[in-house]
Amino acid sequence: MTKKTLLACAAAAALALPAAAQTVDEIIAKNVEARGGIKTLKAANTVRMAGRMTVGPGLEAPFVLEQKRPNRMRLDITFQGMTGTQAYDGGSAWMVMPFMGKKDPEKVPDEDAQAFAEQADFDGVLVDYKDKGHAVDLIGKEPVEGSEAYKLKVTMKDGAIRYIYIDAEAYLEIKTEGKRKIRGSEVEGESSIGDYKEVAGMMMPHAVESGAKGSPQKQKLTIDKIEVNVPIDDTRFVMPEVKKDEPAPPKQ
Repeated sequence: MTKKTLLACAAAAALALPAAAQTVDEIIAKNVEARGGIKTLKAANTVRMAGRMTVGPGLEAPFVLEQKRPNRMRLDITFQGMTGTQAYDGGSAWMVMPFMGKKDPEKVPDEDAQAFAEQADFDGVLVDYKDKGHAVDLIGKEPVEGSEAYKLKVTMKDGAIRYIYIDAEAYLEIKTEGKRKIRGSEVEGESSIGDYKEVAGMMMPHAVESGAKGSPQKQKLTIDKIEVNVPIDDTRFVMPEVKKDEPAPPKQ
């Protein structure tokens, strides 16, 4: 082998080293650091987000999303004078949907509750993923809306598959994909995540667009205000008891 060939091989190897160094755990570590660092993330015990959600062409509904460590979540949406609620108490999901004619709280079937449980994961699926029973694989790099992104395949503890795209420069999540059960039917969805702003030392997204994969129709969430470590009572996440109709008093 000539000296020139040796130099060429050495240069090629040097160029390959940075790419090879990007293991799954290193990418996740950089993602955690970009979000504010593990100490800052773990110091947050509650989060309350207030914003607007599109519910139709030109129609928006205000919402409030509350989360409490380790895995509680409540979403309240107000539309046409009615407020709907979706919540997860750490073990089961429930909802009240007056827009759909359901004014009493009811438990969500287990097969549909996984989406609630994932949203209730306070730190997100990547943080401590091994302890949670998940597996993560690096698929490679793909362009996402003009940016190069690492594509991570997340195999959830229950076997469900999720894909998370991490911006290759900022190391923040910019897209997610996965199949979910919605009212008994499996739907492949995707979410675009952006407009990151610093809140209490953490980089948090203030805009999310979600919908069926490939569909131009997307539901947009615009977050106007985020509060961290605000008091939120545990009872906020517990399903209220259904009020039974009182028997009519006997006729005199």
